[in-house]
Amino acid sequence: MELAHSLLLNEDALAQITEAKRPVFIFEWLRFLDKVLVAANKVDVKEKQKKLVEQLTGLISSAPGPPTRKLLAKNLATLYSIGDTFTVFQTLDKCNEIIKSKDDTPAYLPTKLAAVACVGAFYEKMGRMLGSSFPDTINNLMKALKSAESQGRGEILLSLQKVLSGLGGAAASCHRDIYKNARSLLTDRSMAVRCAVAKCLLELQNEAVFMWTTELENMATLCFKALEGSNFGVRVSVAKLLGTVMATALMPKQAAVMRQNVKRATLDEVLELMATGFLRGGSGFLKSGGEMLKGGGSVSREVRVGVTQAYVVFVTTLGGQWLERNFATFLSHVLDLVSHPRATQTHVEAVYSRRCVSFMLRATLGGLLGEKAQIAAGKEICQAISKQMRAVEAVVNDISGENKAGGADVSASQHVMVCALKELGSLVQSLSATASPLIQEPSVGLLETVTSVLLHPSMAARLAAAWCLRCVAVALPYQLSPLLDRCAERINNLKSSPEAVSGYSFAMAALLGGVHQCPLGIPHSKGKLVVSIAEDLLRTAAQNSRLSLQRTQAGWLLLGALMTLGSSLVRYHLPKMLLLWRNVFPRSQKELEAEKARGDSFTWQVTLEGRAGALCAMRSFVAHCPELLTEDVIRRLMTPIECAMTMMSHVPAIIKVHGAHLKASAAMVRLRLYDILALLPPKTYEGSFNALLRELVAEFTLTDNSANTTTSLLRSLCHYDDSVLMGSWLQETDHKSIEDQLQPNSASGSGALEHDPSSIYLRVPVGEAIPGPLPLGVSVIDASVALFGVVFPHVSFKHRLQMLDHFAECIKQAKGVRQQAVQLNIFTAVLSALKGLAENKSTLGPEEVRKSALALVMGALDNPNPILRCAAGEALGRMAQVVGEATFIARMAQTSFDKLKSARDVVSRTGHSLALGCLHRYVGGIGSGQHLKTSVSILLALAQDGSSHEVQTWALHSLALIVDSSGPMYRGYVEPTLSLVLTLLLTVPPSHTEVHQCLGRCLGALITTVGPELQGNGATVSTIRSSCLVGCAIMQDHSDSLVQAAAISCLQQLHMFAPRHVNLSSLVPCLCVHLCSSHLLLRRAAVACLRQLAQREAAEVCEYATSLAKRAGDSSAIMPCCSDLNITETGLEGVLFGMLDRETDRKLCSDIHDTLGHMLSSLAVEKLSHWLKLCKDVLAATTDVGGAVAFEVEKDEEDSEKKDEMDDDTMFTGLGDDDKSKPSVAPRWVTRVFAADCLCRIILLCENADKAHFDLAAARSSQARNPKGDLLVLHLSDLIRMAFMAATDHSNQLRMAGLQALEDIIKKFASVPEPEFPGHVILEQYQANVGAALRPAFSPDTPSDITAKACQVCSTWIGSGVVSDLNDLRRVHNLLVSSLDKVQAGKSSSGQLYSESATTMEKLAVLKAWAEVYVVAMKIKKEAESKPAKLVRRGDEDEDEDEEDLGADVLPPDSLITLVQPELPSLSRLWLAMLRDYALLTLPAEFSSQLPADGGAFYTPETIDTARLHYRSSWAPVLHAVALWLNSTGFGAGEDQDEGSSKTRAFEESVKDRMHLLLGVSIEFLCFPRPEEPIEHVMSCLQALSTLLESPCAKTHIAEDQLLAVELLNVLHRLLLTRDPPGVQLQVTAVVQETIRAAQDHLQRLRTSREEEGEKDSQPILGEGGDTGELVPGKSLVYAAMELLVFLVVRHVPQLNSRVKESPSHASLRPQRLPEGSARLVANTVSILAELPSLCSPAGGMTILPTVLFLITGVLRETAIKTADNSVPVPVSAAFQGIKTIITSPLARAESIQTQWTGLVRSSLASVLEYSQPDESRPDMDEVSMLTAITLFLLSASSELVGVIVLQNGCMDRFRNALNSSDPWVQARCYQLLLSVFQHPNRALSTPYIHALAPLMVEKLKAVERSRPGTAAELQAVQEGIRVLENLVGMGEEKNRVQLLALLVPTLISYLLDENAISSAAQVSKGLHEFALQNLMRIGPLYPAAFKIVIGAAPELKTRLESAIRANQASSKAKAAARQAQPAVQAAPTIKLKKSFF
Repeated sequence: MELAHSLLLNEDALAQITEAKRPVFIFEWLRFLDKVLVAANKVDVKEKQKKLVEQLTGLISSAPGPPTRKLLAKNLATLYSIGDTFTVFQTLDKCNEIIKSKDDTPAYLPTKLAAVACVGAFYEKMGRMLGSSFPDTINNLMKALKSAESQGRGEILLSLQKVLSGLGGAAASCHRDIYKNARSLLTDRSMAVRCAVAKCLLELQNEAVFMWTTELENMATLCFKALEGSNFGVRVSVAKLLGTVMATALMPKQAAVMRQNVKRATLDEVLELMATGFLRGGSGFLKSGGEMLKGGGSVSREVRVGVTQAYVVFVTTLGGQWLERNFATFLSHVLDLVSHPRATQTHVEAVYSRRCVSFMLRATLGGLLGEKAQIAAGKEICQAISKQMRAVEAVVNDISGENKAGGADVSASQHVMVCALKELGSLVQSLSATASPLIQEPSVGLLETVTSVLLHPSMAARLAAAWCLRCVAVALPYQLSPLLDRCAERINNLKSSPEAVSGYSFAMAALLGGVHQCPLGIPHSKGKLVVSIAEDLLRTAAQNSRLSLQRTQAGWLLLGALMTLGSSLVRYHLPKMLLLWRNVFPRSQKELEAEKARGDSFTWQVTLEGRAGALCAMRSFVAHCPELLTEDVIRRLMTPIECAMTMMSHVPAIIKVHGAHLKASAAMVRLRLYDILALLPPKTYEGSFNALLRELVAEFTLTDNSANTTTSLLRSLCHYDDSVLMGSWLQETDHKSIEDQLQPNSASGSGALEHDPSSIYLRVPVGEAIPGPLPLGVSVIDASVALFGVVFPHVSFKHRLQMLDHFAECIKQAKGVRQQAVQLNIFTAVLSALKGLAENKSTLGPEEVRKSALALVMGALDNPNPILRCAAGEALGRMAQVVGEATFIARMAQTSFDKLKSARDVVSRTGHSLALGCLHRYVGGIGSGQHLKTSVSILLALAQDGSSHEVQTWALHSLALIVDSSGPMYRGYVEPTLSLVLTLLLTVPPSHTEVHQCLGRCLGALITTVGPELQGNGATVSTIRSSCLVGCAIMQDHSDSLVQAAAISCLQQLHMFAPRHVNLSSLVPCLCVHLCSSHLLLRRAAVACLRQLAQREAAEVCEYATSLAKRAGDSSAIMPCCSDLNITETGLEGVLFGMLDRETDRKLCSDIHDTLGHMLSSLAVEKLSHWLKLCKDVLAATTDVGGAVAFEVEKDEEDSEKKDEMDDDTMFTGLGDDDKSKPSVAPRWVTRVFAADCLCRIILLCENADKAHFDLAAARSSQARNPKGDLLVLHLSDLIRMAFMAATDHSNQLRMAGLQALEDIIKKFASVPEPEFPGHVILEQYQANVGAALRPAFSPDTPSDITAKACQVCSTWIGSGVVSDLNDLRRVHNLLVSSLDKVQAGKSSSGQLYSESATTMEKLAVLKAWAEVYVVAMKIKKEAESKPAKLVRRGDEDEDEDEEDLGADVLPPDSLITLVQPELPSLSRLWLAMLRDYALLTLPAEFSSQLPADGGAFYTPETIDTARLHYRSSWAPVLHAVALWLNSTGFGAGEDQDEGSSKTRAFEESVKDRMHLLLGVSIEFLCFPRPEEPIEHVMSCLQALSTLLESPCAKTHIAEDQLLAVELLNVLHRLLLTRDPPGVQLQVTAVVQETIRAAQDHLQRLRTSREEEGEKDSQPILGEGGDTGELVPGKSLVYAAMELLVFLVVRHVPQLNSRVKESPSHASLRPQRLPEGSARLVANTVSILAELPSLCSPAGGMTILPTVLFLITGVLRETAIKTADNSVPVPVSAAFQGIKTIITSPLARAESIQTQWTGLVRSSLASVLEYSQPDESRPDMDEVSMLTAITLFLLSASSELVGVIVLQNGCMDRFRNALNSSDPWVQARCYQLLLSVFQHPNRALSTPYIHALAPLMVEKLKAVERSRPGTAAELQAVQEGIRVLENLVGMGEEKNRVQLLALLVPTLISYLLDENAISSAAQVSKGLHEFALQNLMRIGPLYPAAFKIVIGAAPELKTRLESAIRANQASSKAKAAARQAQPAVQAAPTIKLKKSFF
């Protein structure tokens, strides 16, 4: 393939390859040329132009295929437009010659078509440059057009279109000619030609004025005719033509009008013309008048659907503004259409017309208008409805009968009502909460208008009104309860009007059905209300025969609707329901028989309707309350159900007696019965199988049904992938709702509410806007088929065989159309049964059953109906799956093989080729491996059968199925399949789109099969890859959207496996263009592909998209679609945001969300301002319907409202008519919510990216360095503004998102300081905005969830510490205070709008917010108390004036607490009540009987399940707050005032209760913290525990009940095993510490009380372990604590675990510095470990001490690591403290364990000595810490260590090493430690050390004279050494003093400098001199005699000393310096710290 990449065609290479590969090679070269010509150097091109033209024109006559000719023409035209044009006329003539040629053979056709394509391309590219040659060309094409076959006609028309587009107005002379020739072809039998004509005429009408003036009527008639018998493609093209022509007639294009004086058509004329098509179809106006008058013949449905699409095109072309201005006219016109008698001749036709009108309204209103305009439209619709309703009332109330024609008007008005109400409902629902102005405005009276329709005489209108009310309630949930109440009141008041009973019950049912979409629900009492009304209706039904039918239906409808509220509500009414159900049906067989004889036709009708209603309510119960379906309830349900089954057999006889009008009611009973049985487990009714199956089979084989009704389920039971064969992909287009009418099965697409009123309360199927149950006849058959599938797997084999044989018989009996219908139904049932078998994993049965089934299926494989063939193939596959035996599968496959080899007819070839595909699909690659080769070879052969495109389609489809299912087994066949696919792509005419679609599927499957191999570089893989890319390129260029979509998904697969080889620079622009395609499937594919690309390469994708926008400006000719593509500076992201406003398809929107999400994740941080601006633009477009809160809080609101209104108007009118393509729609609320979510994500991304985003000073400095850099903190005002806009919007969802964003902003920015005002934070300046954003959320009419969220934000804001001034805080604080009053007001059910759980949510949110504020307040108070000195000092120091002022503002420490204090008494009560509720609600289900019957403080028993969730999210902060409160008030000691001992007892009881409550809640939670619980809850809980245990009451309580403490520790240990964060672990250690302290205090109290009693001997020893020292796991506190602490230590210092060391994989770790968190943890753990022995008896102590000491010395070893600043790590100091605590503990004095104790202490010291051994593997060991530890042992445990020579030598050795250390710091510390050892009172200990180490010291100090200290540290070491010597001198006895001084004094004198040297000496050296001098001056007077002797003995010493003293006295300055130097030397801070251990 690489050889093809050259400017000239490489003819040598072409000659060498095989014939088959040449077309591909040529195509590849043309593709390369296409890219290269545009970019190439013009000079190069001109040089080679001649040769190139030769090669290209040569290709014209080489019979190129369709894609090749397209590219060839394009390249030739490009070549001429770039290079010289002088040979262009020759080439043009050559082409014209070819076109004129008389050769009509098929072989010559491709050449002719190539010439036609070239002509078109020339004119399109060069247009007027070709001058006057165009008349000849056009005539030539016209002549050819007359004689051409269909493919030629299509190509010529497309060429003509290009000629026209290139020439523009210049070709005016030929316009009429073209028009005449082309228009007759609009009714061509080839659909592709019709499409081409439509495109050509569409181009023509741009310039040809006559088309939309004089010829307008003819154009319309032509289009109507073209729509007759059309397919989807034709309908789209013709609708586009018709709509555009009509729009142009109304508003002509400027240029054309300028040239000719034109009479413009009026709107009425245009609409009238369109209406004729809708109402009369293509019959035209020329038929004889008589026929018109008779109104004969209905309109063909294709015409009606096509015209409907044309209406939409018409309005869309005119644009949103036009629609806004002319909406009233348009609305009345379309509503007139549906009231016209011709549109509603039969019921089904009427439904179809209604659907078309609804589609027109939805597509225009829903898409083109912004929210503000939609509200105006809603008002118009309201007026239309009330006008109709007034007319109807006039007729109904007209008793005198003057208005005879009125009846017809009423029936017509029902359809108008349905359309208007349906649209109004959809409008309100899509506006959601933004529709509130429409509902609230009294002048519109929307609710009154809609409710008035509930009294309309027609049921359809009443149902539509009910549905509309449901939409209102879902959009504005606060309307739900009032509407229910209003309907209930009206039903009670108007009981005597049948319409009222029916209408208001519909409305109530609809409203109840909408509750599940309102998360806040309705009050529980409404359920009771509904039940009482329903009961009343059913009870009074029999009283008045005029009303009995309506009352019965209404009663059961309401009960069915009630069931949708779910188990929690229905549970209360179940017994009553079961009773009602039992009473509707006869009790026994006898009664059943008796009732047959009774009654007349009316009573039977009521009875049947009643029973149908009861069954319907049962079905609703079973579907919506599965939790209540116990065995007992099912048994009780079965009684009436079995009775209904028996009754079914009596009904035919009753109908015979009483008349056929009962048939419908009987059918309804059957429908309801089948529905409920399908939901129950078949085991429950297996006794009735026989009777039931007889009914079912009779139902769908149409035994008693003369109509040929077919089921609608067949498509859904066939495989989704087969849609290309059945045409069901139409379900995936934007026109689905109207295209459904054209499907072949009965009443397809005629769904309407009146067919089944119960659907008004059921859930709407996904993807539908409004429920549309099919007519009863179809629904019953559907239900029977579905139930057959459920029952079949449970039936015996004998019965299965009987049924299958019966099916064959039924098919044989029926004839013609009926046979098709019966066969369709039977196949659907069989498929349903096979599916059931597969789901139940059961088999089909023995041989004869299989044989019968196989015969049935095989018979249908050659049925002429393609849908039946599909079903048969599917059934065959499913049978193979169910039987699952190789022989059976082989037999089936063989049958098809044989058939395919012999058959010649299309039908059987298609059927059997699909059978092969289905076999493979259901058996999988492994099961069908042996047939693979044969299947593939047969299908490859069939796919090449050019004579029948149908065969090709089916064969390729099956091939794709085989490739898909075989997986890797197919690898061997990839190359031949791929080359076939390419060949077909290059040769099959593009008009056969199905073939191309199947080729696309094959290609996709092949790519998946090769998979990741595609990345390779081998020759074969490269070939496969380039073939795939060529295939994709051909399909991308195809004119059909589905083929393009297939190309995109293939490229997407390729990109997944071999991303490097997919060229994004060409793919992304192509995807961007498809985003504005009119085809849903193509948009879906494009977005899905973008979503995948954005995951990996978001930046590139955005870049290419923006580059496309730049190119689009230059080359809109190349991509005509670019004019719609609106990529502006907002880039692709902006386009996707715009799509979110227009698209309604769920999958598409979710993919757009994902794509934007991926882009955001990878790009938002780099392009911050771009993304923030995007979000801001979307959010700022708030349609200011009722004047949202103005952002400028200071200005008064009116101004801002005016301003906003003005903005909005300019927004609409400012877009002049030229800007039609720009969407003038402001972003809708859904998009704004998404933008607000994006805002939160951006903040999160910035947080993870770089801390500078949250630091203003850093941001400013980085911006100064790099002005392009962009940091979030610089955009803070924008962030606040966006959050504010969202939080104060009309839309509730947006308010939630806005409050969430606000909370995030406060959390992230609360601590960011303001650099210009020290002591302040940047958020302070936004106080007013935060307050203003929160205030509306607390207004009384705000929904609970928003108020709850706002409470959360309030507490975050108050607790963030941003605002320090109490007065400023008060604004927000008052909001919380007012909410608290609401909570205290208690349960007021009156005027309640939402369910009780919503109230619970709101109250708990308030309590949680207060708790959070209280926790923060207490924290601030505690911090302030712990450092009061700092505040005092602030006043003392003389600061500058302005700082004084700042200081004065700083709050007194208890500031925030003063806000909470007044509320605490009530808060603490509520908090405790809430915790009690929570504790009860967390009880397991088996204790549910213990729950209080009337609910808790904040929940009602009915809403218990939802309440649990609210408690779960808010208990933790409350627990923490309660703990703080109990701790600070001593468990509320001051609460009760009464006197005496009863008071203390009551107080103790309350302490106990509260302890149990708090501990219980905490332990329950910590036992099983759910993984989804936020870590903050765990932290709150632990903090609460440690706070609680700080209080003395709690300590006593937990210590007295030791098991409680043990349980607590065990739970904490378990928590540590599951939760990782260091914060949690630190908090756990705090709780453990408090628990241990409590136990210590308790033990201490026991000991003191015992000592007071004074009886020592009689009682057992105190402390754990007793005499034996045994600690019992599970009962021992110490054991539990050890378990937990050991886990912690080993977790953070894993080297301590001996198992780790022994394991072979363990490499000895060098000790490393622990991170901050771990270090603190280990330190805490060590401190607690050291406390444990004090809880034990001596024997118990000896049990744990070895472990404890091992761990502590281990921690010392692992954490004693040198630090740069010589600081001591926290764990090390904790270890020192621990060693000291243990060695000095009372255990040392216990006689019973003396020997063990001594051994322990000695071995511990030995361990430390061993660890401190210098070792190469541990170069960074901290010797000082080790020495300190050794010294600790020596000082604290002298008695145990005296005289142990081994240890003594070890210790001396360590000191010696330290003295010889090269590090002066180590020396200095060593001297200090030695000093403490030397001074030890126990001389036996210190003497050996003095003897051993003093000589070494003296030597070291003497040596200093030769090397004076050079640094401060060295100087300090010398000074410390001298101090030790001085102390030794002091310790010596009098008689030895001279000798000792003789060591010290000369050393000191040797440090002195002579006077000359002093001035030049270094600072340190001078320091030494002065130090020595002062010491000498001090020692002299201390020991005068000895001093004299020493000085006298050495005269040179004396002289040195004297001269030094003289120099010193002479310089007084030196004195001052010396005085200052001395304290500086003394104060060595690090040393003080060290000394604290001793």
